[in-house]
Amino acid sequence: MKRQSQTWLLLGVLWVVISRTAILSAQDGSRQNALALEQQGQNAEAEQAWQSIARSNPQNAEAFAHLGLMEARREHYDDAISNYRKALALNAALPGLQMNLGLALFKAKDFKGSIKPFTAELKKHPDDLRLTILLGMAHYGMGDYFVAIPYLRKAAERDPQSLPLRLALAHSCLWSKQNQCVLDVYKQILALNAESAEADMLAGEALDETGDNAGATEQFRAAVRANPKEPNVHFGLGYLLWTQNHFPEAAKEFQAELDNDPKHLQARAYLGDSYVHLNDYAKALPELEKAVAVDPSFALVHLDLGIVYEEENRKDEAIGELQKAIALDPKDVAPHWRLAKLYQSMGRKEDAKAEFAKASTMNKESLQASHALYEKLLEAQQASQR
Repeated sequence: MKRQSQTWLLLGVLWVVISRTAILSAQDGSRQNALALEQQGQNAEAEQAWQSIARSNPQNAEAFAHLGLMEARREHYDDAISNYRKALALNAALPGLQMNLGLALFKAKDFKGSIKPFTAELKKHPDDLRLTILLGMAHYGMGDYFVAIPYLRKAAERDPQSLPLRLALAHSCLWSKQNQCVLDVYKQILALNAESAEADMLAGEALDETGDNAGATEQFRAAVRANPKEPNVHFGLGYLLWTQNHFPEAAKEFQAELDNDPKHLQARAYLGDSYVHLNDYAKALPELEKAVAVDPSFALVHLDLGIVYEEENRKDEAIGELQKAIALDPKDVAPHWRLAKLYQSMGRKEDAKAEFAKASTMNKESLQASHALYEKLLEAQQASQR
């Protein structure tokens, strides 16, 4: 009886072993088939094969990792991220998984989310140039320029021929207000491309930040010579000339920018303002009215419209525009003075007295000094991306 029980027990164990071996063999066959389909570029069939494996074994991290890869190839990054995270929860040590998750997050523009997996991978592979670049660009994409700089600098040192890396590094230096860094990188860029309009613009912005107006202007002139079609190049030069009260030449540059990009709002607004400074109200008015129709939140345009309407004896409209300018930019003294003088000319003494009082207590910094060049260029770039 004892021998018979042992026999049945052995047979039972043998059956389990045989059954398990058969299952594993079948799964391995399915896996090999899925991998083969992947390698042959039959992504839809490969995805179905991996889905079948995942259904039969929900603990199979590899299946979810490959399903993430299939979704990423179709640029379905949200689905890819979901599958990668399932795989990560099942087996965090799966080769390449952190990298693929980071790439999917990066391509989905979740730069903050991509930093953790990229950092985990960089710890395993500290000399990986691609990871160094990706971490630098992830911080760059977040606007965390100060943190991006060491990664981008290290990557640029290891890839001495990369112009895009140096441009990203120069932008990071500029936007973290490290102007000498911009100028140092500018020299490296010129060594790679002596006719880089973008590099000349970056150097010009850095020089403008240091107060070197003449140097900044010359850099933007060089940028125009290098590539007169470079986005914002004429606007940047025009703005520098505008801040120096060179309104005739500034107007020419703003018009050149509009010739390149008729939708450039800042160029149109500052073109109108330049005409106002030149007392050419007939040319100013259509530019200002076009600008305000596109974006009614531009205080300078309302100020200029107030000036033009006053000159045309459209005094009530002028008051309305000056009041809008004050509401949009309460710190600017110019519309208060204009409104006070307008009230005075209309015999509204108490209103004029109130506006003069407000103006006299305000900081009388010039409009030009209140706006940095790089901020204006950044506004223009953001506007062009809308």
